Amino acid sequence: EVQLVESGGGLVQPGGSLRLSCAASGFSFDDHAMSWVRQAPGKGLEWVSVIDWNGVSTYYGESMKGRFTISRDNAKNTLYLQMNSLTSEDTAMYYCAKVSGLYYGSIDYWGQGTQVTVSS
Repeated sequence: EVQLVESGGGLVQPGGSLRLSCAASGFSFDDHAMSWVRQAPGKGLEWVSVIDWNGVSTYYGESMKGRFTISRDNAKNTLYLQMNSLTSEDTAMYYCAKVSGLYYGSIDYWGQGTQVTVSS
């Protein structure tokens, strides 16, 4: 059974930082690209970032470039998202997602999400 368990969310002040983690199990982690997707209150899903199977290639949504860093540790079956210079616009539920392919593909599994709230 595929499981994706996010952690690391919470309340942070504007300008602050958070590091999200996603512990993966039930599949060959290093055979898949992984992604982060978020959903702000009352809004639709927004793609945040994707990383290929070995961490060489990464891509970001426009508003995340230069502030967010996606990474992975295949030895620990864990995906990360380092978020810096956070603003209220980053307030959202953040989901870890498994991608069907090594480099790209569709999202076929989702975690339960971790809440990030940016507020003073």
